[in-house]
Amino acid sequence: MTPPSLADLAAALPCDPLHLRADQVTALLAQFVQPLTASEDVGMFEALGRVLACDVVSPLNVPPHDNSAMDGYAFAGNQLVASAPLTLRVVGKVLAGATWTGPVATGECIKIMTGAALPAGLDTVVPQELTRSDTKDHITLAANLLRCGDNRRRQGEDLVQGGVALQQGALLTPAALGLIASLGLPTVAVVRRLRVAYFSTGNEILSLGEPPRAGAVYDSNRYTLFGLLTRLGVQVIDLGVVPDAPAQLEAALVQAANQADAIITSGGASAGEADHLRSTLPPLGDAAFWRINIRPGRPLAVGRIDASKITVKSGSSAYASSANSYKNNSSTPPNGPLLFGLPGNPVAAMVSFLVFVRPALLRLMGCTQAPPPLLRAVCTEALRKNPGRTEYQRGWVSTASDGTLQVRTTGPQGSGVLSSMVQANGLIVLAHEQGAVAVGEMVSVMLFDGVI
Repeated sequence: MTPPSLADLAAALPCDPLHLRADQVTALLAQFVQPLTASEDVGMFEALGRVLACDVVSPLNVPPHDNSAMDGYAFAGNQLVASAPLTLRVVGKVLAGATWTGPVATGECIKIMTGAALPAGLDTVVPQELTRSDTKDHITLAANLLRCGDNRRRQGEDLVQGGVALQQGALLTPAALGLIASLGLPTVAVVRRLRVAYFSTGNEILSLGEPPRAGAVYDSNRYTLFGLLTRLGVQVIDLGVVPDAPAQLEAALVQAANQADAIITSGGASAGEADHLRSTLPPLGDAAFWRINIRPGRPLAVGRIDASKITVKSGSSAYASSANSYKNNSSTPPNGPLLFGLPGNPVAAMVSFLVFVRPALLRLMGCTQAPPPLLRAVCTEALRKNPGRTEYQRGWVSTASDGTLQVRTTGPQGSGVLSSMVQANGLIVLAHEQGAVAVGEMVSVMLFDGVI
């Protein structure tokens, strides 16, 4: 499926881009981002966090045979009589991994361990601790203790041979690895690892190791983005810090386009005098919008580097090299790498990534799983907000004495107060139409666990 062009995307905007709501941006990204299709086979120890490239079809039944769910005694359940005890003679024992081939007649049972295969004709297991040993070779079950079929795991009750065990697009969790391994499959087909290049912009940005200077700040966005991207399981390409110089910004975009499926910049996407991304991008690609109606994170660019335009400067060998490399790489996204221009303020950059970029990258990776639902919690403090934009406030979610979830902010909510993110375990999501929140009102929260 060919993704819509940027022109089509811009034309489809439901309103002036300056008034785009958060949910509208999410819907547009779902149209714009098309999954990668190239895949590779990897072993189980390399598959965690990867996305399935095709359905996993079970080659066998799991479990492969009826087996015992308990350590106890197996017998034919049709011998149970309501309101009457049952005494059975123990004629043998079977351990997990072994089979019982001898006969078991009426009035008899065998001692069995958890996971051991149930012999033919035996369909019920009584746990060992629920029996009484009358003699060395006999046990007795109390009346009304069991029903026929109790404590039996049926063949194929987990997975049926020929059935779909995991669907294409599933993100492989620890449980999914165990499930695939239970099928005896040593490898699994996954979408190839996503490549994401990123860099910070600004003359005021210092790299670690540089001496402090007046008016400058140390770069934090590269390191938060590195952490967020690494948690996502992508191949991270760090291109450092790019100064506020159009030629150097253009060269960085070309270098990133030559290596990556998606490019993330932080800073330079606003409308300031030294913000050059908007003026530098057109020869290489374009963006559908530059600002959206949220807080923090109003400056946000979403676009694409157009592979066919990288050679616009015919005299530049760098452009030609990049274009040829991209053209020869059939596994890259259609039409060129995606571009996300994030705000420069640290909190705004993180919020924009979590709300918009991370879901888009998961979609690009081929992941079809729905995002975790927002939870509802009681707000323990009053929050100021005017209707007309979506706000994301840093919060701490905890459990109240009555067992309900409650949330408070982590203090000052400025978009440069990075400590507020460190102290938070989630975002308080205040919807577009929502106004001020009173103490005791319910609010939505997005938890960070498993994301940051």
